[in-house]
Amino acid sequence: MARFKRILLKLSGESLAGEKGFGIDEKRLAEYAQQIKEIHEMGIQIGIVIGGGNIFRGLKGASKGFDRVKGDQMGMLATVVNGLGLSSALGAAGVKSRVLTAIRMEPIGEFYNKWRAIECLENGEIVIMTAGTGNPFFTTDTGSSLRGIEIEADVMLKGTRVDGVYTADPEKDPTATKFDDISYDEVLDRNLKVMDLSAIVMCRDNNLPIYVFNMDKLGNLKKVIEGEEIGTLVHS
Repeated sequence: MARFKRILLKLSGESLAGEKGFGIDEKRLAEYAQQIKEIHEMGIQIGIVIGGGNIFRGLKGASKGFDRVKGDQMGMLATVVNGLGLSSALGAAGVKSRVLTAIRMEPIGEFYNKWRAIECLENGEIVIMTAGTGNPFFTTDTGSSLRGIEIEADVMLKGTRVDGVYTADPEKDPTATKFDDISYDEVLDRNLKVMDLSAIVMCRDNNLPIYVFNMDKLGNLKKVIEGEEIGTLVHS
């Protein structure tokens, strides 16, 4: 039995780089497409937001002299590149998808609006929502919170390279301990690096739960959908 009917899946651009460390790792892309196909065949409606950090991060560029607005716009375009790559991989796996963009760039993708996204979801297409919010100074974390709320998702599934939320970064602190569940307010009070704080606040204020899990382990996405407790739930 599926735990959710409609999800917003937030994918990390950095994870998409896989073993290459930069750009798109075709093996990792195919693995993501296969995991998404598995839950699509269960009848789950899937909206996806993917980061662009494997190609360019606006904030990092700004620290090296880039104009922040132009840097963020470059980052938005990076998410479109990743979205097109994921759409292509899904197509190769036999799954229909649609790329929507927050900035007009037909014929690369359709211009995003909520009702078009929901229409495509209800028609059985996977909807990949790219270019963030279309505005600078907003990350794809905030973009995914916004899109999850707009498409009326049951949950945001944040696929990362760690298996949940910890008291500290487990890749840097071996004493860090994992939460099975945690409230939005505790995440904010502890300043835990789950997502941007503005994204957490949006989810809290609109009652969109967040489930953080390791997307890089094959089969984990299906386990989450089936209710297996392998990550951390952030909720009221």
